Amino acid sequence: MSKVPSFVVGYHGCDRADGEAAAISGAPLRMSNQNHDWLGEGTYFWDSDPRRALEWAEEKKGYHKCKDPFVVGAIIDLGYCLDLSLRENLEFLAGVYKTFERERTALGLKMPVNRDSPNVTSKNKVIRSLDCAIINYVHTLNKRAGLRPFDTVRGLFVEGEPAYPGSEIYHKTHVQIAVRNPDCIKAVFIHR
Repeated sequence: MSKVPSFVVGYHGCDRADGEAAAISGAPLRMSNQNHDWLGEGTYFWDSDPRRALEWAEEKKGYHKCKDPFVVGAIIDLGYCLDLSLRENLEFLAGVYKTFERERTALGLKMPVNRDSPNVTSKNKVIRSLDCAIINYVHTLNKRAGLRPFDTVRGLFVEGEPAYPGSEIYHKTHVQIAVRNPDCIKAVFIHR
């Protein structure tokens, strides 16, 4: 867990009407709470990557979840961040997984599973039900213990096809941020 000392610029792929309402009128951006969100509940941003945000919105249009693909940028204060690029946070998450698994087993419940999506060509297990459950469980445990809630969750994801033959660098690798505390979104602007 960390207080990240800097601001970041994130890009959010969305429908034009929602993006313009956020940038022009200050309307809140939609917080996602699907059971397969990669970083748990939050408003999702691509860290420093407007092109990938637009690709995402265009992909959503392809399966009728976005009418007019659009991108807005935001200045984000990561605040108290569960940053999954830091080793200690990955070790912490592994411990949370063990607690989650014990609790599910005791209740006779199956573990969620990450899986491929029928809607996209990527075979990178983009339906992240397990990861979502574990990260949301972190927030549940924090709340139960009366600990400070995380403002944001940040993670690096390898995705897509290799950049060239034999590569372990992939075309859609990205850093994503889930903002749980809307006060961390300091400004929203229209990306050109």
